[in-house]
Amino acid sequence: MIYRSMQDLLKILALKNQTQIKKKVIMPTINDTRLYSAQCNLEPVIELHANEWFTVKNRGGYFTTEYSHLQVIVLPIVQSMGVVMVRPIRPIIADCPLELPAGGVNINETPVDAARRELSEETGIFVDDITRFEPLTPISNSPNRDPKLLHIFQVEITSEEFLRRGKWDKEIAGVECFSLHELKSLITSGDIYVSVPVAIIGRYLLSTQVV
Repeated sequence: MIYRSMQDLLKILALKNQTQIKKKVIMPTINDTRLYSAQCNLEPVIELHANEWFTVKNRGGYFTTEYSHLQVIVLPIVQSMGVVMVRPIRPIIADCPLELPAGGVNINETPVDAARRELSEETGIFVDDITRFEPLTPISNSPNRDPKLLHIFQVEITSEEFLRRGKWDKEIAGVECFSLHELKSLITSGDIYVSVPVAIIGRYLLSTQVV
């Protein structure tokens, strides 16, 4: 079959995709209940292992690895021209890959409070005004293993705030700032290869039409 235009082809493919989706698609929102607890309703739930960081469960035959605390990740934008990234020391993969500031939410702490704390601890940049942290549409870190979504916050910082940054945690090997065009090259070359930062930064680059 010959299609008259790319637009005709895309319309036909969209209709075909709609007929193939048998279950309801639930698109994530910034108030998604999956940010706070599992919503899969798979039974029975059997806990196989637990420690202070995570639990391993059998949810109706599906094996999950679930963090003990909610997880947050921060996208620090420098004057709409760059992104601050960190290099955590990751012994498991024998590298210090480029990532975004991230971590768990402590007891009696809100996700946005945790985002501000993690940014300060991992980059040395402290943002006093918590309203500067904007929640973004969450993503799934591991859809076949973790039933909860990630809390994502974007914060705009000035170049002066970046230059005045203080000390960061010893688990961080370095803090760097890249322009949007540098980020595009780093992702396409594979220098940024951790999946969640690739997804978050890639989505931001698409929204700014850098790509």
